[in-house]
Amino acid sequence: MVNFTRNILSNGLRVLVHEDTTTPLVAVNITYYVGSRDEHPDKTGFAHLFEHLMFAGSKHAPDFDDPLQLAGGENNAYTTNDYTTFYEILPAENLETALWLESDRMLALNISKKALDVQRKVVVEEFKETCLNEPYGDSWHHLSELLFQHHPYRWPVIGLVPEHVESAVLNDVLSFFKRWYTPNNAVLSIAGNVRPDEAMALAEKWFSAIPGGPAADRSLPAEPPQLVPLRKEVHAKVPVRAIYLAFRTPARLHPDFYPMDLLSDILAQGHSSRLYRRLLKEKQLFTQIDAYVTANVDPGLLVVEGRPADNVSTEDALAAIWEELELLKTERIEERELLKIQHRFESTIVFSETSVMNKAQNLAFYEILDRAELMNEEVETYFAVTPDDLLRAANDLFQPNNSATLIYVPA
Repeated sequence: MVNFTRNILSNGLRVLVHEDTTTPLVAVNITYYVGSRDEHPDKTGFAHLFEHLMFAGSKHAPDFDDPLQLAGGENNAYTTNDYTTFYEILPAENLETALWLESDRMLALNISKKALDVQRKVVVEEFKETCLNEPYGDSWHHLSELLFQHHPYRWPVIGLVPEHVESAVLNDVLSFFKRWYTPNNAVLSIAGNVRPDEAMALAEKWFSAIPGGPAADRSLPAEPPQLVPLRKEVHAKVPVRAIYLAFRTPARLHPDFYPMDLLSDILAQGHSSRLYRRLLKEKQLFTQIDAYVTANVDPGLLVVEGRPADNVSTEDALAAIWEELELLKTERIEERELLKIQHRFESTIVFSETSVMNKAQNLAFYEILDRAELMNEEVETYFAVTPDDLLRAANDLFQPNNSATLIYVPA
């Protein structure tokens, strides 16, 4: 159980504070409710570009890292389809330094042509390195294009093509910042050895004067039902064949998300999971296999990813995966197997909450998603899933007409 205090400033910024006296540290996390799904189809990659631009300096802190390092802290950031997160961890007595830095770049980020030129090159090089020159690096480009034709999940976080970031002009970037990087579109979470009343007072001191922005106007197109199986074969400079079998899943807050998430764990969580034990160890059909969910705010994906063994044909490898999925649709899973997965999920949550950084990030994520209280309720929700729920979810999910198959073949 993570106890916290919530306050909403007059400008709309939601502030959450969790006191943890077992550590000398404090974690500061600010999450903006903007991700790649909020970009224009002709200007993708902007949310990720801003992850970099936010470190270009601000009015009173030309170098973001220097004051933080002098205060004994470190920082980082990441971007998703749905939100962007910035975080710092430092000695608790220096909390105010992190709040000053975050408030200064929220209010007065240095978005100059010079800063844009520098960060644009960095992002384009990252695109080339991780997507164009990395084996299987463009897999999310292909999967997104296959499974989403209308919703903006049809391009990955890094962007559709590097040219969108290369051609970004200052006015486009300023407009994106003013629309999304506002206090009323953000959550500030603080976790560590701080008194909630003192942390709230500091948040009020540094953030309350920042003007709120317009309310976020999100009207994203829903993806229509899929009617046929989808398939794409890519010949590329890859060392071995690879198979990606993807299925469209409900949104993160949909009740069916929970059994579907557990199905991914039954398939590929640990060495005793079904795909690893049966297809990799026993039958030796694969040299590598995994399954995971994207857990997007809007309907996302469950992906089974594998590398077939050299002596196994692609079609035989695919058939073996489908055979395991069919078993989940026809055979009621035993309580013992389900309980093992549920306990493993619970232990993951418990261990993650030993870190103040994880607690700060989870508070912000759940507050953005719905409400922070949800982070204390989800273990119970997962334990409420029954074998019948899994059977029903498997039959809804693992249908050929709900699937997309991506195959990499060495060129």
